Amino acid sequence: MTATPASTTAALSYIIPPADGVRGYQHINADPLTGERKKNFTREDKSRVIENIRGKEGSFTLDNAGFQYYRHPAKHTKFESDDEIQSEYYPESIELIKKLTGASRVVLFDHTIRRRRPGEADDSPDRRQPVPQVHVDQTTASAIARVHRHLPASDAPKLLERRFQIINLWRPIAHPALDWPLALCDYRSVDPKSDLFPIALVYPDREGETQGVKFNENNKWKYLYNMTPEELVLIKCFDSIQDGSVAVCTPHTGFSDPTTPEGTPHRQSIELRALVFYD
Repeated sequence: MTATPASTTAALSYIIPPADGVRGYQHINADPLTGERKKNFTREDKSRVIENIRGKEGSFTLDNAGFQYYRHPAKHTKFESDDEIQSEYYPESIELIKKLTGASRVVLFDHTIRRRRPGEADDSPDRRQPVPQVHVDQTTASAIARVHRHLPASDAPKLLERRFQIINLWRPIAHPALDWPLALCDYRSVDPKSDLFPIALVYPDREGETQGVKFNENNKWKYLYNMTPEELVLIKCFDSIQDGSVAVCTPHTGFSDPTTPEGTPHRQSIELRALVFYD
C-alpha cells in the first residue's frame, strides 16, 4: 500500500451561471441520445489542491466546516434492493444521525446509489454515477419545500419554527472509494452571497432546486483518502440557522484523482438524504 498522501491536485468542475441573471436549470436525467443532461449554463475546470484530512478528521465538524467524518460500520452491507435498504439501512441510519447530531427527529426522504460506469449514460435513477460538478443539493426554498412534502401537514409549521437541517449520509459500498473520491469544500472558505446561486433541477414530473457554485480562489477543498465502507461522512446541505454562527452548507463534488492506480475498482457509494429536526 502506498503512503497516505498529504494532498492531491485535480480538476474540479465549477459552474458559470447563465448570462443576464437568467435562472439556471439542469435536467436530472441524461438525454438517452447525447448522454448529456440538458442545461443552460456552462462549466469551467479549475485545478485545485485537495487536502487529505485523514488523521485530522476531528478538526472538521458540521457546524464549523459543514461536514463531519465518522467510523461506523453499517449492519446492512448488501445495498442491492431498495426495499431492503429502506427496511434495514434506513432505521440504523436514523438512529446514527440522531446519535451523531443530537437531533430529536430524523426523516429520511430518499437515497441514491452511485456506481461509476465509464462510457454509460446517467439517464435513470438506477444508473446514477458520481457527480463531476461542484454543487450544493438544496436551497432555502427547496429545503422548506422538502419539509412540507415529506412531513404531515399538521407537523410542518411547528417544525419550521425550530432549527432544522438537511444532511446527507454518504459512504462507499463494496470497496474503498479510491476511484473518483468525494471532495468537500470547507464552508469557512465559501462566500455564500457571491459563490452560490440557484439552479432548477428538472425531474420528469416536478422541479427541485439546487445551488450552483462559481469558482472562488479562496475555496479550501478536503477529502478522505481511500475512504472505506466502514467510514461515512455527514454532508450538510442546508441549515436554518443563517446568522453566520455555523456552516449553512457544503459545496461538494466527485473528482477524478490523477494518482489513482490503474485497475482500481470503480467507485460505488450510497447517500441518504435526511431532514434533521431539533427540539
